[in-house]
Amino acid sequence: MERPLIGKTALVTGSTSGLGRTLAEALAAAGSHVILTGFGEASEIEALRAGLETAHGVRARYIAADLTAPADIVRLMAEAGAIDILVNNAGMQFVSPLESFPGEKWDAILALNLSAAFHTTKAALPAMRARKWGRIVNIASAHGLVASPFKAAYVASKHGLVGLTKTTALETARDGVTCNALCPGFIHTAIVEGQIEEQSRATGIPRERVVEEIILAKHATKEFVRADQVAAFVLFLCSEAGASTTGSALPIDGGWTAA
Repeated sequence: MERPLIGKTALVTGSTSGLGRTLAEALAAAGSHVILTGFGEASEIEALRAGLETAHGVRARYIAADLTAPADIVRLMAEAGAIDILVNNAGMQFVSPLESFPGEKWDAILALNLSAAFHTTKAALPAMRARKWGRIVNIASAHGLVASPFKAAYVASKHGLVGLTKTTALETARDGVTCNALCPGFIHTAIVEGQIEEQSRATGIPRERVVEEIILAKHATKEFVRADQVAAFVLFLCSEAGASTTGSALPIDGGWTAA
């Protein structure tokens, strides 16, 4: 089928920019109605929403929410209504040695990267179980499988997200619901580009060397993971072909975790 998700409704968190936007666009292209949530300029978000409807003939909605606030997540999920596909993509990062890691940054990262996925999943499951069909995809990271120094909160949150994925999969295994985690390496987003420029200024190393020797040091391919490659995995997991894949943590990392 060219558009296998016609009639489905997908909620993608952090979908107003970056990887989340690509995932929302891919789901809409596959026929799914989409619910966007994330931050950005109102005019740009409206252009994205309207563009999805025009380009793909689906319904697209935007619901503003602070995903670090459980009460706001409850409101988001109530406004979204029954959904078929949940993609927990929103996340944040902060880099610091453990002994000087700000407590408020730890709390915020765990709230967004891990607790938000718990609250959205908890709210989405009853309708999925009732319909005997649902797909939950948690965007973890290669850091959900391995660690790096100075990223305590991010690594802990992504390892926790993989654990939440496995528990969800086991609890829903007989209900027509699957839950999987995708574990990408570095994707060339605006945030990563900022890190490249910052590293280049701080070290005096040319941009190209920063990319290969610092940013992609652990990628055996020395290439970025593309957002559309992650989107293709999401579409597979939402398809009939992915119906027997559940509880998995799937690396998309250019060989990072093979070492």
